[in-house]
Amino acid sequence: RVRRQLSIMDTYKPPPIKLLKEDRGMKKSQQEIREIRELGRKLEETLSSFGVEANIANYTTGPTITRFELVPGPGVKVSRVVSLADDIALSLAAMGVRIEAPIPGKSAIGIEIPNRNTSPVLLRSIIQSDEFKQATGPLVAALGRDVGGDIILCDLAKMPHILIAGATGSGKSVCINSILISLLYRSSPEDFRLLMIDPKIVELNVYNGIPHLMHPVVTDPEKAYGVLNFAAREMDKRYRMFADRKVRDIDSYNEAVRKINDPDEDEMPLPRIVIVIDELADLMAVTQHQVEDAISRLMAKARAVGIHVIIATQRPSVDVITGVIKANIPSRIAFAVASQVDSRTIIDSGGAEKLLGRGDMLYFPIGSIKAIRGQGAFVSNSEVEAVLTYIKDYHDPQYDEGVAAALEDPNGALNDDQGDFGGEDELLIDALATVIEADYAAVSLLQRRLSVGYPRAARLIDRLCELGWVGPHEGSKPRKILITREQYEHIMREVDGAGGDAHDFR
Repeated sequence: RVRRQLSIMDTYKPPPIKLLKEDRGMKKSQQEIREIRELGRKLEETLSSFGVEANIANYTTGPTITRFELVPGPGVKVSRVVSLADDIALSLAAMGVRIEAPIPGKSAIGIEIPNRNTSPVLLRSIIQSDEFKQATGPLVAALGRDVGGDIILCDLAKMPHILIAGATGSGKSVCINSILISLLYRSSPEDFRLLMIDPKIVELNVYNGIPHLMHPVVTDPEKAYGVLNFAAREMDKRYRMFADRKVRDIDSYNEAVRKINDPDEDEMPLPRIVIVIDELADLMAVTQHQVEDAISRLMAKARAVGIHVIIATQRPSVDVITGVIKANIPSRIAFAVASQVDSRTIIDSGGAEKLLGRGDMLYFPIGSIKAIRGQGAFVSNSEVEAVLTYIKDYHDPQYDEGVAAALEDPNGALNDDQGDFGGEDELLIDALATVIEADYAAVSLLQRRLSVGYPRAARLIDRLCELGWVGPHEGSKPRKILITREQYEHIMREVDGAGGDAHDFR
């Protein structure tokens, strides 16, 4: 097959849905429905044997869990029912019973019992759902289904950061893949870009080469600080841009830029940036104070400028999820953990220690009173590879040189793009030739023609202006060319005579 490449400035070609496996559906058979009703009857009998009078008012069955809504009789304390969780599990021969007392918005106690036959929640069923299609925003991602089988989505733009924690094999890595793959189906590189840190090396490397990625996946924990520092610099730069436009957030800024509707205007809409850190513990073990400070600063201020952080760890201890980091992550997902202490570290309450593993989760979104139990969406490694291969076949990588520069000099000043920082940028003469040929100067022009990011293109335009070759910024009008064709040819002869190097022409 002929490989056809599209640049970031072309129309993004999302992968076809057929690359994902089709869901068989969750409809229960009559036999399964009878078994659930019989289970409810046994539950009432078990409670009665312990002197607790209660009735099953309703039940809700999902892909993994069936929740019985228990209405206690007069004088029955909620704490009495909660204390019988282990006895209920023994009587019903269930792997684990979790009690939600009370169910939010209802005068009932929820008793959650694992299904004998579970149904996987495949990612395709969520991406094809009306809920996913009708959701607005470039960062709406698929999470899974709740106890009742309803779809759970998350909007990173509103969260605005998320912590994902759970023991090995609990479904944490699959959850990250589900979020990322659903975002790739939804949004183009012009909508959002990715920065990935993967000290485990093997989890996220498959994403290398997609156009959304700003830099190849960083696997060295010692270099992770450079990525976070770049994001902090980008955050500060965006705040300055917002101040110039007199706007407060990224949506207002992008709306203001789009209203100009001038292809020659220097400013372009800004993409959101999603930073994925898979295994925070490895970073904290190497550079704890630097990483903690950088993450905390980002989480405290980055929401308005469209920078969002996804942090995952299989060690939910207080020396990894520190109080400072935890205080700045209002949205969290807990998968199965070993102890109630670990559960409390993640979601400030117990419950995750009773989860079943393999995608069984407690989702605690921002603004929620209690965690939502659900089954995480499943996407296999082969599906992930198929989707990413398709995207790479149609799109070239679009790496940002500023990230590479930040990795080389993580503590340096704000040099947003790579180049010869000690002298002239090596692309200065190419930039001059480009604006002379087009007969106008604009940052967007250099981005398209020279395949560089916004920061470097803006710096090139500023340098051309300092040298007196192009005019100053004039609102929505393109910058004027201030030198004649003869002067340009004279400059080029000087450059050729100097061996092709750019000089300070003052």
